[in-house]
Amino acid sequence: MTTAPSTVPNAPAAPRFPLQFHPAWIVLVCAVALSILGLTILFSSTIAKDDGPLFFLKRQLIWLTASVVVGWVVSRIDLEYARRYAWIIAGVSLVALLAVLTPGIGRVVNGARRWVDLGILKVQPSEFAKLALVFALAHYCGINQRHMGTFKRGFLIPCGGIGLFAALIIAEPDFGTTALTGVVGFVMLFLAGTRLLYMVPTVLAGIGLFALAVWQDPVRFGRITAFLDVEKYRSDGAYQLWQAILAFASGGVDGVGLGNGRQQQAFLPEAHTDFIFAIVGEELGLWFTLGVVAAFAVLFWAGLAHLRRAPNLFGYLLVAGSLLLLVLQSIINLGVVTGSLPTKGMSMPFISYGGSNLLLMGCIIGLLFNTRRAWSRPNLAPSRALMEVSA
Repeated sequence: MTTAPSTVPNAPAAPRFPLQFHPAWIVLVCAVALSILGLTILFSSTIAKDDGPLFFLKRQLIWLTASVVVGWVVSRIDLEYARRYAWIIAGVSLVALLAVLTPGIGRVVNGARRWVDLGILKVQPSEFAKLALVFALAHYCGINQRHMGTFKRGFLIPCGGIGLFAALIIAEPDFGTTALTGVVGFVMLFLAGTRLLYMVPTVLAGIGLFALAVWQDPVRFGRITAFLDVEKYRSDGAYQLWQAILAFASGGVDGVGLGNGRQQQAFLPEAHTDFIFAIVGEELGLWFTLGVVAAFAVLFWAGLAHLRRAPNLFGYLLVAGSLLLLVLQSIINLGVVTGSLPTKGMSMPFISYGGSNLLLMGCIIGLLFNTRRAWSRPNLAPSRALMEVSA
């Protein structure tokens, strides 16, 4: 039997630094660097717009300020207290997803009904629904930790919740967000201890149904066809991808310089949103594109380092799911813009123009700093969720 080491009376206290090293600070530095790059390239990519570059820059600055405020609020929330309202948060998100599909409420843009028009701004509920699902799923797995290996409580019930969110999102239709939601949800179940015996057949069936849905949708199936033969469909279904490839080729190693690219001259549609990474490649060159990839890689590594400090399953899954939302979205965008994945409208985190996704990124950064503070302080009283687990 070992005993705790005795302390030396009147020993000098260890020095305390106002800013101690923590992986969350690395995540914040990467997020800030990517946001600054996003504002810079947004200004450059909207020079030829009718409204002018300042119009988009001002709106993005407003959204960025709002995301900072939201992130700070999230960082101060008591997560153990917020868990009491996990099902309410999930329910409100489902209602919002239903509202999008309601004529007169949801706004149709480019054939998809994904936005709710609130007058002064448009909100995309599916962005926040992803985080709501992560929060509810982390809470459920936390209070059912001992039963995650069973079929009913460890697989059937949480899988039904994931399926409900995915069904409402794919009805918009938004195939990319649906796939992202499903992947993040099932990875969380795997990390929580759900048996592969239940997960593998369901994943295979889900992939089959997803492929069938794509095959029956002429627009999405056309994107697959164009992706398989970009040069053949470069003036039609693969036009955006072809222009993105030309942008990377034009930029080369050093880039053509800010404001000197040709793709923002209406050659690349919506260059300031989903395909903004191609503008980075054209105007700033190879080194900046590699820097963006490196920033996301370092961000992911720092997030994994932070996960090692998680004191319970709820916190572990909440941070893991949030981190996956951020990193997988960046991987999908990088894959689409470089021609490694079929074309899918998905924002580049921190860089693409748009408010809803930027607010989501603020929430994720806020959660990292929230758990940084919560995990570093001792908690002598068992949480309500832990008492439910032991009951």
